[in-house]
Amino acid sequence: MSSNVPISGSNNITAPTPQNTPLNQAPISLGLSRPTVPDINEDNEQDDVEGAEPELSGFQQQMLGMVHGKLADLVGKSSGYIESLPIEVKLSVEALKGVQVKQNDLQNKYKRECLELEKKYLALQKPLYERRHAIITGAAKPTTEEIEAGEQYSIKDDEEYTPLPKDTPPTASGIPEFWLTALRNHIGLSDLITDRDAGALKHLLDIQIAYLDDSAEESKPGFKLIFVFSPNEYFENDVLTKTYVYQEEVGYSGDFVYDRAIGTEIRWKEDKDLTKEFEIKKQRNKNTNRTRLVRKAKPTESFFNFFTPPVPPAEDAIENGDIEDEELEEIEEKLEIDYQIGEDLKEKIIPRAVDYFTGKALEYEGIDDDEDDFEDLDDEDDDENGFDDS
Repeated sequence: MSSNVPISGSNNITAPTPQNTPLNQAPISLGLSRPTVPDINEDNEQDDVEGAEPELSGFQQQMLGMVHGKLADLVGKSSGYIESLPIEVKLSVEALKGVQVKQNDLQNKYKRECLELEKKYLALQKPLYERRHAIITGAAKPTTEEIEAGEQYSIKDDEEYTPLPKDTPPTASGIPEFWLTALRNHIGLSDLITDRDAGALKHLLDIQIAYLDDSAEESKPGFKLIFVFSPNEYFENDVLTKTYVYQEEVGYSGDFVYDRAIGTEIRWKEDKDLTKEFEIKKQRNKNTNRTRLVRKAKPTESFFNFFTPPVPPAEDAIENGDIEDEELEEIEEKLEIDYQIGEDLKEKIIPRAVDYFTGKALEYEGIDDDEDDFEDLDDEDDDENGFDDS
């Protein structure tokens, strides 16, 4: 289950907690699930013509509107039960809140210790990540022991796996387009990587993770994603980073809550900015009637927009009504996607890069069936397929 809690600086925008955000909040699946409770129309579905939408009578519409209005009025309001309790009981309720404060403090310490444990095991994994990088880039050749261990892993996963011939000695050949392939095999990222992006991502040598030093004063916990590139014709940077900062205290669900994200400014080479499209427009001078051609840039979809994260609106802008509800929802959706991608890179893609490269990781991705992907079958079709409702 997911658990959304307010982002720092905004009472109306929510962000996912790092641990509890499900994959289906990624770009491929942001739709709301359909309610399982039947609505007021479903009792009469058998009388409706197939494929026709049942209509509510004027009275039903009026009653439904009244119900919705009543429910909306009750949200966030007390039933009056707590207020009716004797003062002695109210004191006990306040005491429970005091106990809860201590529980919250312990939970906060627990999550901090978990974060320190993550840092410890990242340090232990560092030599393995370095070895992986050397094999991917061709800086070192794989050992016989590594190959044998990998084949045993493959056989355990697939009994029909055929071991590779033993007469070819391993070489430092490297694995071309390793990280581009791995990223494209992630359900959410595959929709963000355009054909134009692929040219630049072919130069991606490694993706690393580093935790923020939150021991210093005024620093917060979090982590940094580090994208290492070989020299290329697209941008000057050798390294692009994306930093995710957590809030100091854990959220209501007991997990860390994202506070903000910070991306690297990409130094694009001339005419190589993948986050923009250029178009030629013809303009006419009102006074001289002369025409000219003007080249204008407009934003476009690109994986590299990931390094320019969305920014939550200021709290006073929300309170003053300067931002419409639809705009707030759009910002919330963008923030959720951004945080989810960062979490998936940290928790899934970096630790199991080879599984994403081979596509094995897709077997474990939770893909929910969309209700819109199904259609009703005629009774005859049901009989032919052996379905029986009795």
